[in-house]
Amino acid sequence: MKADIHPTYYTDAKVTCASCGRTWTTGSTKKELRVDICSNCHPFFTGESARILDIEGQVDRFYKKLSVRQTYVEQQKAKEELKGSPERPIADLGLPARALDALKKAGIENVGQFIERLSGGNEAVLAIQGFGQASLTAAKKKLRSLGYELPEAAA
Repeated sequence: MKADIHPTYYTDAKVTCASCGRTWTTGSTKKELRVDICSNCHPFFTGESARILDIEGQVDRFYKKLSVRQTYVEQQKAKEELKGSPERPIADLGLPARALDALKKAGIENVGQFIERLSGGNEAVLAIQGFGQASLTAAKKKLRSLGYELPEAAA
């Protein structure tokens, strides 16, 4: 074996726990050691592990997931109810801001009012100041994709 390649071994190395401050001596290649947690304060050794499991246990996580799922289901149900509803806001059609502003100025706030205006024909909707043919086409396309029946005059 080669000489002088092994580190110095200290039989009286001081170990200090950073959590509880407990100190003890042991053998090590370093004179002083600092540990984050020791057997004096570790939950497994102190019996606190059962309490920690209860704080954030599987049951709590299950109920948390369940509540998130219920919220999601309620949101989906609300969307589904609005799907064919004439009370759906006109903003849900995804029209440009200029077209939405024009419809709001004309007093059209929901899809039902828009379809009612559309029953007078495309000209009735195009007569709205600031609402053009591109917006009308986009609105009709979106209404059909959402499952709304368009009036015969607008088809």
